[in-house]
Amino acid sequence: MPETFDVVIRGGVVMTPSGPADTEVGIRDGKTVALGDLGASSAGEVIDATGLTVLPGIIDTQVHFREPGNEHKEDLAHGSRAAVAGGVTAVFEMPNTKPATVNVDALNDKLERARGMWCDHAFFVGAGRDNHAELAELEQLPGCCGIKVFMGSSTGGLLVDEDDAIASVLASGRRRVAIHAEDEPRLIERKHLAEAEGHARAHPVWRDEGTALKATQRIITLARAANRPVHVLHITTAEEIEFLGTVKDVATVECLPQHLTLTSPDCYERLGSYAQMNPPIRDARHQAGLWAGITQGIVDVLGSDHAPHTREEKEQTYPASPSGMPGVQTILPLMLNHVAEGRLTLQRVLDLLCYGPQRIYNIRGKGRIAVGYDADFTLVDMKTKHTITNDEQETKSGWTPFDGMEVTGWPVATIIRGRAAMRDGELAAQPAGEPVRFWDTA
Repeated sequence: MPETFDVVIRGGVVMTPSGPADTEVGIRDGKTVALGDLGASSAGEVIDATGLTVLPGIIDTQVHFREPGNEHKEDLAHGSRAAVAGGVTAVFEMPNTKPATVNVDALNDKLERARGMWCDHAFFVGAGRDNHAELAELEQLPGCCGIKVFMGSSTGGLLVDEDDAIASVLASGRRRVAIHAEDEPRLIERKHLAEAEGHARAHPVWRDEGTALKATQRIITLARAANRPVHVLHITTAEEIEFLGTVKDVATVECLPQHLTLTSPDCYERLGSYAQMNPPIRDARHQAGLWAGITQGIVDVLGSDHAPHTREEKEQTYPASPSGMPGVQTILPLMLNHVAEGRLTLQRVLDLLCYGPQRIYNIRGKGRIAVGYDADFTLVDMKTKHTITNDEQETKSGWTPFDGMEVTGWPVATIIRGRAAMRDGELAAQPAGEPVRFWDTA
């Protein structure tokens, strides 16, 4: 008797853990249940992927969707719409909201609000001034992807900048801790440089290489003392990459497509404060260092650090202008374009956006195309050319620093647990995101 599936994907090149394969994918009850020649089977729906490449569902492990407290610039609904429009099937959202996600009530509030999200999701709990003793319990809660530490001040009020306080955070719990590594005393000492210039071109001068490297070296020393793994976010300097390549036993590494694609001073002259983010976009020497980190395997994960602000906010005089830019809708197109231009392989992109997140955060049932895993897929046309525009952005802020950029490679469908959340640029009628599950939580 022929096997029956809810959905069959056929005709595409499927990126399996063993590499690209001309195979078909059978889906039942939201899971991948078969790979192979399924021509004799029947299915409720057949997705024709002819001419397309079938990727595992893309996972963006760093987004700021601003809800609650700053819904005028972004919210969970719009941020997750942007995610699925860009081929992203799951996101990890950051805790620097208002109120900050620092306790059980705040986490549960976000999970309740997330019932309106279009993609699957999990939330970081922030280390604050007085919640260190509770962090071991908080990191075990359903829907929590881990603990986040801000060593340097950025958007929001979360800050843990003294070594004793950071050591206290690392002593509570066992899951990998995500780190924003900028040295707060050095930021305070150098802020006058930003104020004197009054233009975003001063941003990488104020938040200089030393600010980043000093904090990264500090957190490694503290992590070793605590025997606690850390994940150092949005690395921007060649020196950090070189250093982090020597400490892979305790630290994993994230980079952003923004830092791999834009360089100073050009980006600040063209975009002004729209190019302002923390840590800053730096010059070509540092970008080359980041690409070396990609090539040498030092970088484990790419995140978008999607952190939108309104146009009115971004157009304030620097440094009153806030740091951050949208990115969840463009992370995959930018990286596919880098593949087209020969900077890395598609297999390496999958390592950075699928396998790496699954491995580092111990995600259950996501991150690869394999029998028994969630039926999460991102279908892409590797050859199509598309011009990124502000008008097509689903983010509430309605802009992107990549407006007008032509890319080669484009997501044409986002499938989450067997259900199409986006096809050919059109979103599904209703959101259906669910919390991501982890191996190292209760």
